[in-house]
Amino acid sequence: MTDKPIPIDLVPFAEALGGGHEVLRVWAKDGGTLCFVNPRPLGADPALFGIAMVDVIRNAASTYAKAIGVPEDEALQRIWMGLDAERGAPTEDDALPPAVVVARKED
Repeated sequence: MTDKPIPIDLVPFAEALGGGHEVLRVWAKDGGTLCFVNPRPLGADPALFGIAMVDVIRNAASTYAKAIGVPEDEALQRIWMGLDAERGAPTEDDALPPAVVVARKED
């Protein structure tokens, strides 16, 4: 296995992505996550990021359902359970990778 990142192939989705701007990249690393966030395409209100995350979660539930063969509502419930668990008892700060990085470059 290589240590280099393996990107998700977006070429098949080029038409759907036309005119879009990347908002979030998340990497699983050492039991945690490393996140890169560019809020500029969403707008100034952080609530818009929350709305986008719910869209991501629903898409993830659909993807998990297909990947592991469970009903989509079951996958969605498990994702919400994980979110609630993390919100209720956040991972230790010293166990986390560096803080979220916000893109500064113009889109």
